Amino acid sequence: MVTDEQVRRLRKLSNTEKNQEIAASKAGMDPTTARRYLGLGRLPSEMKQDRQWRTREDPFSEVWSAVQQQIQESPGLEAKTLFEWLQREYPGRFSDGQIRTLQRRIKQWRVTEHGKFVLNGRNPGRWNFESFASSRRRDGSGT
Repeated sequence: MVTDEQVRRLRKLSNTEKNQEIAASKAGMDPTTARRYLGLGRLPSEMKQDRQWRTREDPFSEVWSAVQQQIQESPGLEAKTLFEWLQREYPGRFSDGQIRTLQRRIKQWRVTEHGKFVLNGRNPGRWNFESFASSRRRDGSGT
C-alpha cells in the first residue's frame, strides 16, 4: 500500500530526476503506480472511501435473538462468556477467531439499543456498561 509520504516524495523527485522510473524507485513504489498517482494529483488518503456494506455474512445473525435475550437477562455478561455459551449450544458452528466479531456486535448493540458506556469507577481506564435508566439520579435530575 502506498502512503501519502511516498506520493509526496515522488512529486518532489519527479521534478529533479531524469525519468519517472528513477523517481518511483527512490520513492519506494512501482513505476506504474507512480504514473497513476502523478496523473491523479491526489494523495492516497484523499482517495480512500469508507464502505457502508458488509464484506461477508454475519455469522451471528441466526442466533442474535438468543444472544440479546441472554444479555437482557444478565447485563453483566461479557462477550467471551456469551461466545463460550454459543460454542457449547452450537458445537462446531463458531470458530475461536469469531469472538472479536461478537464483541463488536455486542458493544454496538449496547450503545445503540440499550444505553451507553460509562467509565468504570472501580477500575479506572476500563469501560463498563451502564444502562441509561440507572445513570439517572433518583430525583430525575440526570447524572
